[in-house]
Amino acid sequence: MRVTRSLTIKQMATVSAVTLVIVSLFILLQLFHFVQQRRIDYAQQMENVAHTIRQPLSEAVLKADIPQVERILATLKPAGVIARADIVLPNDIPALHSEFAVEKPVPALIAQLFDLPVTISVPLYSPERALPGPLASLVLQADSARVYQFIRATVATMLIAYLLLALMLTVAISWCINRLIVRPLRRLALELDALTPQDLIAHQLPLPPNHRDDELGQLILNYNYNQQTLGNIYDEMSRLTTHYALTGLPNKALFLALVEQQLKSVKNTAPLAIIVLRMETLQETNGIVTEDQRNMLLMTQVDRIRACIDEHSVLAQISNSDFALLVKRASNLFRAMRLARNLMQKLTQPVTLEQLQLRPVTSMGISLREKETQHGEELLSRASSAMMSAHHRGKNQIMFFEPSMTERAQRRLTQEHDILQGLEEESFALFLQPQIDMNSGKMVGAEALLRMCQPDGSWSLPEDLIANAEQLGVINPLGRWVLEESCRLLADWQKCGIDLPLSVNLSAIQLRDAAMVSHLRDLLSQYHIKPGSLVLELTETAQVGEPDQALQLLQKLREAGIPVALDDFGMGYANLNWLQQFKDLPISKLKMDRSFVAGLPEDDAMVRIVAAIAEIITIDVVAEGVETETQRDWLLARGIHIGQGYLYSEPLPINSFTARFLPIPVSVTSH
Repeated sequence: MRVTRSLTIKQMATVSAVTLVIVSLFILLQLFHFVQQRRIDYAQQMENVAHTIRQPLSEAVLKADIPQVERILATLKPAGVIARADIVLPNDIPALHSEFAVEKPVPALIAQLFDLPVTISVPLYSPERALPGPLASLVLQADSARVYQFIRATVATMLIAYLLLALMLTVAISWCINRLIVRPLRRLALELDALTPQDLIAHQLPLPPNHRDDELGQLILNYNYNQQTLGNIYDEMSRLTTHYALTGLPNKALFLALVEQQLKSVKNTAPLAIIVLRMETLQETNGIVTEDQRNMLLMTQVDRIRACIDEHSVLAQISNSDFALLVKRASNLFRAMRLARNLMQKLTQPVTLEQLQLRPVTSMGISLREKETQHGEELLSRASSAMMSAHHRGKNQIMFFEPSMTERAQRRLTQEHDILQGLEEESFALFLQPQIDMNSGKMVGAEALLRMCQPDGSWSLPEDLIANAEQLGVINPLGRWVLEESCRLLADWQKCGIDLPLSVNLSAIQLRDAAMVSHLRDLLSQYHIKPGSLVLELTETAQVGEPDQALQLLQKLREAGIPVALDDFGMGYANLNWLQQFKDLPISKLKMDRSFVAGLPEDDAMVRIVAAIAEIITIDVVAEGVETETQRDWLLARGIHIGQGYLYSEPLPINSFTARFLPIPVSVTSH
């Protein structure tokens, strides 16, 4: 908004006008006073002059000596202020007239206002008052031109002086008003003009300094109070239109807006899930419980939901008995299913309502963000559809929008339970496979391999168990168990004088655990493991992180006396570019992937490349998957001396491994 006429200009014009009026009145009053004073002065002067000639003039008039009278009147001319003199006989009969100067004209208005000309009349008596009345009267008239000239000079002087005074007063008063009123008002106007529509509600103006106890301060305080009141009313109206009154949760419209906002604010591939919950019991108890009991049940269930979710999730109520959850950190279907199961476990706990005990029934549907084109309403519709499928399936069911997702999530949750239960019930064991010097046939090390007891009593490792354990978040307890069992085995060997390096596979997720290195140090110290005895095999396909981070981590492992072998070399990221950046990595050996060895001797290109790389960077190579003598001979011919595979032994239980290999001489290698 643009100001067309500034308040400063208006108040200056007003002050100037008022000042001019006051100054004009003041000048007029003073002018009348000065002119009146001048009239009195002229009259006094003329009386004084008249008294000096009164006696001789009376004698000359008594004698009717006209020439003498004229000579006496002529003596009045040097007085200057007298313009004319008249001798007037009784009954106002003019007898003699004498003018001393040509009288200049005076404006009639001036003459009328100031009663010009100034005249006096002095009676002339006979000597010794022989006659009872005056012989005649001497009438003197002042020079009106002199009075008019005085008026003009006085007005000019007063106008200049008082106009300067008026100007100074106008500037001073305007400055004060501008500083005290106009400037604060201008700042307030600019602030209000800059407000966006979103900031209008409940906006507060700052209270200017030095205005806390005056009218401007009172105006701002009243404005702020009114704005606060309007803001409270608006918030309450907004809350009532976007939230449920009892629970205070967002309604469907607000929830969809929040989902759309989340979809726009995150990357297209960012994880996101929506869970719709229907509390069947809220519908089933209509007409059975009182309104207060129903509200109590509703709030109890809402509190249970809140206790299960984190601060990043959004809970909303989309109908009287349906609720929706926006889960921003559901990176996969398993995490969403885990949260849904936790919610189901909490929500189906018994609820006591004034001596009435209920066991709530709940149905849940889940939809995951699959593509960037999905909108919030589509995700919510899918979750609602899945919830209805769960409802028709039976009590307390959880369904994904895609039925196959439900099966996969259920299967993986079962696997998580099996892993954790297996650790408690000792269903896991370490199997050992020897690493052989293929030149001499002597054992130079062993690799610890994880196996799980199967329902039929056999021991094997499900193909996806490690990958699932990583995604399920149980790889750390599983990996710590493997490390501790390996250290316990090494301690038993070393007590018997057996110094055999034992290699253990390590997940990249374990390496990203900040406490992993300190945990390894504690294990080595607890079991008194010799440096170099425990070798960690890091799978090359595991993404450890940034190069600097990987180097720092491997340096810490080397400082702790733990060699690192790079497993499955050539299958992942540790290719030529990786090795170019990390020539000085603290890697003790490379393990060639078994897929390369399986193709020998016909397909030997990759093996030649790996052998050449190992020779260039002077590092030992272990060939995995050696199953035939032909493969062994070809590897030896290419300078690869350490092999591991079924040619020498399959992975064996610890007792079988000990009985078969440990009695033979052990070659102790330095690492």
